[in-house]
Amino acid sequence: MSTTRLVLHSHRMLRRYPVRGVLAASGSLLGIGALTLVLSIGGAALAQVSRTVNQLFGGSAIAITTGGTSFLGGPRPNSARLTMDDIATVAAEVPGVVMWDAQQTLPSATVRYGNAVTTARVTGQTERAREVWNRDVTQGDYFDAQAVATADRVALVGETAAKTLFGGVDPLGAEILVEAVPFTVIGVLERFGTDIHGMDRDNELIVPVTTLQRRVMNVDTVVQAKLLVGDPAAVTATSEDVVRALRARHGIPPNRPSDFSVMTADDVKQMVGIVERIIDVYAPLVALVFVVVAALVAMVLMLTLVRQRTSEIGVRRAVGAQSAQIAVQFAVETAATVAAGGLAGVLAGNAIGIVVAARFNLENGFSWSAALTGVAVSIVMGVAAGLLPARRAAGLHPVDALR
Repeated sequence: MSTTRLVLHSHRMLRRYPVRGVLAASGSLLGIGALTLVLSIGGAALAQVSRTVNQLFGGSAIAITTGGTSFLGGPRPNSARLTMDDIATVAAEVPGVVMWDAQQTLPSATVRYGNAVTTARVTGQTERAREVWNRDVTQGDYFDAQAVATADRVALVGETAAKTLFGGVDPLGAEILVEAVPFTVIGVLERFGTDIHGMDRDNELIVPVTTLQRRVMNVDTVVQAKLLVGDPAAVTATSEDVVRALRARHGIPPNRPSDFSVMTADDVKQMVGIVERIIDVYAPLVALVFVVVAALVAMVLMLTLVRQRTSEIGVRRAVGAQSAQIAVQFAVETAATVAAGGLAGVLAGNAIGIVVAARFNLENGFSWSAALTGVAVSIVMGVAAGLLPARRAAGLHPVDALR
């Protein structure tokens, strides 16, 4: 029997047993779909983390956080007191610090404009935040040092907050209420996207830090600060000087832990490296478990099909079909079924990845590497799953098969 006739006969047999074919294909669809989804979303998430770290941290930054070790939007304890004077004094005392900014944050504030209401994050910063945090405005102007000194009620709005509050209306000059305090919008922030905590940083307002402290929150503390070092090679040494200066200012004895935490770009890269290893190694391993289970299910189903088709195999052997031809037929049937399900899984996994990426403001969830990996794994899985059924079918003796 020619190869073409073998393939055509295999196709007819697959149509003859549609239920088992669909079950075998669905297993590989789920397994390959899970693998593709994990790889595509993992890649998009890593790209987002890297972009956020580079934008917020760079290679010459030192971050100071009050209390514990949370950073960039996470919860922080309130036991420590970090002030603007602390940061200004340390920046002046420690050589190598060329610029700094301090932040106070209201994680969830009610913001109103007319009848429109939204809940947004409000961050208080100094006029140096534009350079320190590498985020400018696309419309209007950034507030200046005078606005910070006099606690002016001016605000910069992110794209998400602006769209919710103003729709298609120009927000510049509009008066909004943050909690019960009126602010005038003077600028629209550059698009940021989500940060490493998954927060939409475009659903944010930035106001002078003194205004947030005195007029909204009634506090005199800040939650974090960022120092820029002139020489990137001196970041580690400078961070050690910052720790010593701040501990001395807070009067912390040598045997007591600090009431603040200091983090450098190298520390962040180590944290990102841990996340990368989890996504690159452990997440695909979990998905591969589904792939292996799907292959075993397909193998069992095809072995059952071999037993059901024993008489057919006996007739074909009796009229001259060789065992190798029988083996090729069942191998083709199994591989085609599993590979078809795998290809469908690649399409489904990437489609879901695109939707999930859009939902969490990540980059496009489609990944060629994930798609090609899914295709390759589905083909290998199909061939592997077809070996045992093919050998079982080829090993049947014609006389025994016809009984």
